[in-house]
Amino acid sequence: MALVSGNQLTAKALKAEGVETIFYLMGGPINDIILCSQQEGIRTIDVRHEQGAAMMAHAYSRVSGKPGICMATSGPGTINMATGVYNALADACPMIAIGGASALNQFGMEGFQECDQESLYRPITKSSSRISFTKRIPEQIATAFRMALTGKPGPVFIDLPGDIIYGSVEESEVEYPTKSRTDSRPYGDPSLVSEAMRTLLEAERPVILAGSGVLWSKASAELQQFVDLTGIPFYTTPLARGVVPEDHPRCFTAARSFAFREADALLVIGTRFNLILGFGRPPRFNPSATVMMVNIDPTEIGHNRPVDLGIVGDAKAVLAQLIEEGRGKPWGTKYLSWVNKLKQEDDDHWKEAEPLMTSNKMPIHPLRLCHEVRQFLKRDAVLVVDGHEILNFGRQSIPTYYPGHRLNSGVTGCMGVGVPFGVGAKAAKPDTQVLVLHGDGSFGLNCMEIDTALRHHLAVVTVISNNGGWTAQEKGIAKPGRDLGFSHYEKMFEALGVHAEYVEKPEQIRPALERAFASGRAAVVNVRVDETARSSTARFSFYRM
Repeated sequence: MALVSGNQLTAKALKAEGVETIFYLMGGPINDIILCSQQEGIRTIDVRHEQGAAMMAHAYSRVSGKPGICMATSGPGTINMATGVYNALADACPMIAIGGASALNQFGMEGFQECDQESLYRPITKSSSRISFTKRIPEQIATAFRMALTGKPGPVFIDLPGDIIYGSVEESEVEYPTKSRTDSRPYGDPSLVSEAMRTLLEAERPVILAGSGVLWSKASAELQQFVDLTGIPFYTTPLARGVVPEDHPRCFTAARSFAFREADALLVIGTRFNLILGFGRPPRFNPSATVMMVNIDPTEIGHNRPVDLGIVGDAKAVLAQLIEEGRGKPWGTKYLSWVNKLKQEDDDHWKEAEPLMTSNKMPIHPLRLCHEVRQFLKRDAVLVVDGHEILNFGRQSIPTYYPGHRLNSGVTGCMGVGVPFGVGAKAAKPDTQVLVLHGDGSFGLNCMEIDTALRHHLAVVTVISNNGGWTAQEKGIAKPGRDLGFSHYEKMFEALGVHAEYVEKPEQIRPALERAFASGRAAVVNVRVDETARSSTARFSFYRM
């Protein structure tokens, strides 16, 4: 009979789940898993820091719609992945994080890099488990994928002790799961669907608020069909941007705060009332609005704000029910007055922002940089934004048109995601433009992952909005640790073989972007911007998109 090792079983199980790419940093005891994965035809991308591996897997998942995979060595290596995994949990993003571990038969003996990794990951994952028997590796990996993908998605951690993966068993003793999860979609209660449509018909100022549940259930087409049918204006959470193109006639991004305050009915689909949405409470939202929520996770319905109607179900399935229920109803121009008010608010904002977006002043205003990026990018480009001031300026000024093509720091405000997210996105869609718009402070956290992009021929372009610090400089306000000084990052990365440029004049931005993308390799464009340009946002407890 043939013997098979735990390393081979791990690789075979990942291949059976459809894994195409693994992000990792080499070392024991995972090296042979990587070798076996390569033999199975899985692409492996080695990184410069394990945090980067987790963040790349996160972005890969969001852009591809499939779980991203990251892997690290025991002890410090696996602990280094934790920030990225925690961020994926907050984002409800399906990922599989695999940590090599010290030998199971030495646990409690203070062996090399011994750490209770399973317990460490339990509070920051949807599920954390340790594999204790070599022959059960395929079964437990299948379980991990089922946990990550079904219901409310999220990251799952697998602890793989060295003696388990280097152990061998008779292959005839191994059970390979062939169908470990269902593709069925839970539909909503038909009576509640009917009630929701009646409520919308009676409303005068309704708003649809969609989140990542629409993305993960692949319900973009249904959401757009529902908006087209009813004529109801829609908004999304930051990471759901693009589920319906933002040049849709019922999308008024700059009137977002006004819409939330004035809406008399909210249909919330596939998202939560968390910090990003001000917990669904006043003053962010109208306290007397009728709230209807659709979520696959029943525990989210009524969380932080009571709802008038809650529908437990998959976003795609429930939207199909709502569309069917809404056919033949007297929508017409029912909300025309409301739509006109939102359009006026939206137009007023853009008129106010126009002078800064086209300004020729020096140092460059970040909104001028955003304007040039917006004018340059293709419609289907993936845009990653990471930082503080530039995150807010980019949020306000650059639209998104494709689902999964907008990435940022998310609800945790996790700085340092920019370059790793760009690498993961480019790995998922190598033929699509990927641009990272980065603050200079956050850029320094994981900038060496540009080397990863270079080595693996992933032509990610990183544009640094460089104001010499973590935030804008404000006269008379002390900000300990704010100042970083202006760094010529372009010189640093030019030395690595990256296409790199320095920009200080507004008219230089567009030509620099053209050359960066034409280079066909990883590129850095370092743009000196006004250090006093401060973005506007709501107070922290009601942080805006």
